[in-house]
Amino acid sequence: MKKPLALIVDDEPDIRELLEITLNRMDIQTHCAENIGQAKALLQQHSFNLCLTDMKLPDGNGLELLDYVQSASASIPVAVITAHGNMDTAILAMKKGAFDFVSKPVDLPALRQMVSGALKLSKATFPAKDRRTRHILLGESPVMRSIRGKIAKLALSQAPVYISGESGSGKELVARLIHQQSSRSDKPFIAINCGAIPQELMESEFFGHKKGSFTGAVSDKKGLFQAAEGGTLFLDEIAELPQSLQVKLLRAIQEKRIRPVGEQQEVPVDIRLLSATYRNLADMVQAGTFRQDLYYRINVIDLYVPPLRERSSDIPDLTDHILTKLTQAGGLNKPTLAASALSALQQYHFPGNVRELENILERALALYDGTSIEIDDLNLPVGAQAIADSPAYDPARGSLEDYLEQIERKAIVIALEENKWNKTAAAKQLGLSFRSLRYRLKKLDLDN
Repeated sequence: MKKPLALIVDDEPDIRELLEITLNRMDIQTHCAENIGQAKALLQQHSFNLCLTDMKLPDGNGLELLDYVQSASASIPVAVITAHGNMDTAILAMKKGAFDFVSKPVDLPALRQMVSGALKLSKATFPAKDRRTRHILLGESPVMRSIRGKIAKLALSQAPVYISGESGSGKELVARLIHQQSSRSDKPFIAINCGAIPQELMESEFFGHKKGSFTGAVSDKKGLFQAAEGGTLFLDEIAELPQSLQVKLLRAIQEKRIRPVGEQQEVPVDIRLLSATYRNLADMVQAGTFRQDLYYRINVIDLYVPPLRERSSDIPDLTDHILTKLTQAGGLNKPTLAASALSALQQYHFPGNVRELENILERALALYDGTSIEIDDLNLPVGAQAIADSPAYDPARGSLEDYLEQIERKAIVIALEENKWNKTAAAKQLGLSFRSLRYRLKKLDLDN
């Protein structure tokens, strides 16, 4: 079997020798270059599986070489070597597509982990288009095709990714797909909602603790970073982290080491960090509630997931998929969806996004009578003006169901008042059947 081949680019003989010996012991062949000119010549002569390059070179910098490699062959992972503490350079390199970075003085165990991951990636075969995720991340709208393409590219890197978007838009699904297509796919994917952990337990949950380190610590416990070793850690609602933990998270990301509560020694960790929140982190940085240095560190690459209302052309595919999933799980016959019902879904605002669509269809399956789901069976919140006049949905203020009930109640009361509480006239104004209005009045306790 042919050995992997790596290109090492560094103008310091000692560093070149150290890297060459380390990779040779991993059964990897190497070629070395002292500058960009030599590196380009070697790249034209050989097919490399990996490139390790210093950032500061006699005839340029590593970013120039990174651009050259990517223009010649996007399949070669490039890792950069940076001066200790020079995180800005490392972040810039990853923004431009570098696989990962290692700091001087070189930590050999971390180097070996990084090289192993890069070689896994170079052996993998990724389709040029988005077919691998098309059956999971549904939709043929231009924005969804673009996201699937970005996922495939982001899977080729170790760069932290910040996934932004409204609640229910599918941020965790995007994170899982990045993991599944990456060189870490055979290792754990650990997802945690930062807003669901009590503040007094956060440090222990993230970094673990030693037996006896605090009351109730009856045994050693591994934290989320160690649970995700070799894989991906997804921090959902990262905006909920208190500032005390933001400092420790920043250090863990930069140093790739953690210190469990009560432990004297730091423990090396190998994870890729993905994070998300529905809140605007840039605004929180300006307000002083989220650390700017942590924001720049987790936001190396920003991936925006659009709300469902911005891709209404995807609703037919999503609806068909969700109905298939729900009926198969319940052993039911799959109903058809009336054209009027589908049209109503495509015109609806969906403050809760895909998650709300799933809830609406699950409820419709329980209520419909016959073979087809009609518009009344959807029980959509009524009154477009009531929705437009309502404040934006904020999960911190209550559940999505409560928010939707408030809108529905407001629209129905307005229609009843305008029609002097004539229910038949109010139902006609709202575009509902009398039966559907009566059901809603009872649900909202307005039938007195």
